[in-house]
Amino acid sequence: MRPLSTAASDEFKTVRFILTDMDETLTYQGRLAAATYRALERLQDKGIKVIPVTAAPAGWCDQMARMWPVDGVIGENGGLFFQRAPGGHGVTRRFWHSEDGRLTVAARLDSIARTLREEIPQAALADDQPFRLTSIAFTQPENSAITQRLIARLRELGADATLNNLWVLGWVGGYDKLSMARRVLAETYGLNIDTHPEAVLYTGDSTNDAPMFGFFKHCVGVSTVRRYLHEIPVPPRWVTNGPGGAGFVEAAEAVLSAI
Repeated sequence: MRPLSTAASDEFKTVRFILTDMDETLTYQGRLAAATYRALERLQDKGIKVIPVTAAPAGWCDQMARMWPVDGVIGENGGLFFQRAPGGHGVTRRFWHSEDGRLTVAARLDSIARTLREEIPQAALADDQPFRLTSIAFTQPENSAITQRLIARLRELGADATLNNLWVLGWVGGYDKLSMARRVLAETYGLNIDTHPEAVLYTGDSTNDAPMFGFFKHCVGVSTVRRYLHEIPVPPRWVTNGPGGAGFVEAAEAVLSAI
């Protein structure tokens, strides 16, 4: 990783989309700062489309898509894409699975969650679980051995699994942040990231950002990503000085100054 402050002034001149993690990348210690929100507005004003790509639940994503200055939100680690509808008050919703498939997946995830809570008494569902539509989330245990047991059992029970700085996450379908981003950008914006990856910059901070860091040339880790480097096969190319939203503001400034 190289300090973002050392990037050439035109390094990000090809960027037209910013995909970004949300928790502890746009936020810091759980709060969204005014400076970060203003950076989102400035990017939107300049025609840069910003799409949070987060493990956060559908309920949070609905609010972000409606009210934040972003172009849409990929949520639950790739399970859904919510976008503000023309006219301003509605939200269009697209999912990785078909409608019938979602019902089957929801029942399967519910069964997996019950099994894990019986087998691992320390496993506590995240308090936002009622607002999830395509995933299950457990509050990340303080004991790392329990965390690793949860991840292992999720996979043994047929789920995909990862963790970020808040949750142990499980879902079904073989997708991740990158595969849903590829679909959304192609179907909604006509952008093929396999042929034009330089049009995208990604910012993140944690383990579930690894697929994005490994794919995009323009990838930036906020400073706290250093805590998770041992779990990220390909580190981000650049790293910010500040953590969370302060780091995102640095990345936004680098893109805006290159336009």
